[in-house]
Amino acid sequence: MDVPMPLLTQDFDYHLPAELIAARPLAERAASRMLVVHRDSGRIEHRMFRDFPQFLQAHDLLVLNDTKVIAARVFSDDGKIELLCLERRSPVDWRCLVSPGKRMKPGRTLTVGGITGTVAEVFNNGDRRIRWDAPMDLNQHGHLALPHYLGRAEEPPDRERYQTVFARQEGAIAAPTAGLHFTPEMLEHISHAFLTLHVGVGTFRPVKAEVVADHIMHAEKCTLSAATARRVNAAGRVLAVGTTVTRVLEALGSRCTDRRLRIQEMDHLGETDIFIYPPHDFRVVDGLLTNFHLPQSTLIMLVSAFAGRELVMEAYRQAVAERYRFFSYGDCMLVVGTIRP
Repeated sequence: MDVPMPLLTQDFDYHLPAELIAARPLAERAASRMLVVHRDSGRIEHRMFRDFPQFLQAHDLLVLNDTKVIAARVFSDDGKIELLCLERRSPVDWRCLVSPGKRMKPGRTLTVGGITGTVAEVFNNGDRRIRWDAPMDLNQHGHLALPHYLGRAEEPPDRERYQTVFARQEGAIAAPTAGLHFTPEMLEHISHAFLTLHVGVGTFRPVKAEVVADHIMHAEKCTLSAATARRVNAAGRVLAVGTTVTRVLEALGSRCTDRRLRIQEMDHLGETDIFIYPPHDFRVVDGLLTNFHLPQSTLIMLVSAFAGRELVMEAYRQAVAERYRFFSYGDCMLVVGTIRP
């Protein structure tokens, strides 16, 4: 029997002209284009996001990530130290990524807005635990940690537009960008539920392993309520808005044998480091709305696991040819399938 060749990271590469990267959002959230992939037939359509409700069926449930992006990027008062505030353990205790880190050994201090922070611990991966002498106000002193590919610093409109209209649980470093397209008016007419996954700094980290299976996925904090789990179990189809929602649902679904989430396991905050790449047996998610992702990223690997690598790469080829807008502020892709058995 022939042994299948392992998937390589380069198998998920594609050429993207720099001018197709959306540096800023459109004037209207719902004005994006939407490439539709029918994973059963392989058919590809070019539509607008306002057509999204046309692809929904009776008893479909849309699941969205209600995480809220915090202004996590902070500079010391003297401008010499940059912090990325990754996790708030208490109002005065933060886990941070520090740059440059070599000089910030345990006991070293810095000030932000006149508040003094002390390095209390250095973790194995280089992160620092910073204890402050008073709570630090990120809304006043912090900046959004916008993706590097935007090629610009934060601008005033980003405080609203790099946030979904349903964001409510603070803790994300990056936005769950598939949700940025929705307006309150559209959601009023769609059956939907929420979970929370705080998108972390690992979202920006590239895959360095040559063989896909050798990549180690970062862990992110997440929670899903018993109420949402019941609605997922009762749905005709479950449509995940974004790769973050997909990861949470499939991480929980991997523990089940009958495609039903275990209600007793819900209502707690945990974390997941699930890495979804081809092949993957999707146990919960039946449809996926997502933005276009970086070449060779774990996100394009997840989408390829759901729709098939060749079909996804063809969809990306067409998106480039049709001049779609890419990445966080860009257009979106809808992958739809049939009603679950």
